[in-house]
Amino acid sequence: MKRVLVIGSGGAGKSTFSRRLGERLGLEVIHLDVEHWRPGWVEPPKDEWARKVDELCGRESWVMDGNFSGTLEQRLAACDTVVFLDLPRAVCAWRALKRWVMYRDATRPDMAEGCREQFDVKFLLWVWNYPTSTRPKVLALLEKYADGKKVARVRSSAEAEEFLNSLEVRGAV
Repeated sequence: MKRVLVIGSGGAGKSTFSRRLGERLGLEVIHLDVEHWRPGWVEPPKDEWARKVDELCGRESWVMDGNFSGTLEQRLAACDTVVFLDLPRAVCAWRALKRWVMYRDATRPDMAEGCREQFDVKFLLWVWNYPTSTRPKVLALLEKYADGKKVARVRSSAEAEEFLNSLEVRGAV
């Protein structure tokens, strides 16, 4: 595992999982939210963002987390391993709300500077509808890009722990 992509719904725990995975594997962790957003939640032009993702994917090794469906195929093509955090919607919604409470007056560590934590109905609906709106597209892309890649579909916090602990047992630390 040298290029690991971690994907899933908002609130699935991508950043925390990625940070822990990066520590175990000794790999750089790239939080796409840090790379994408500019202060005040300003997005870069699409062509600039695509170039940035190309540059990030071109690095020798990494653990990369984030959604950004517009560049998902690009990232799937570049990785050797995908971890899909496919947790229940209620868990993701609860975690997103909890994260907002923890960081509502600040920028969380895995977010770009100047982007204070936000939580609104639109975001909550995106998290809640992820299993029916976004998940089928992700599963189709995983199938399309699965050849030659390790794909792990993690469906609970316990499975996430098992995945991380299995790396320690194999001596990947």
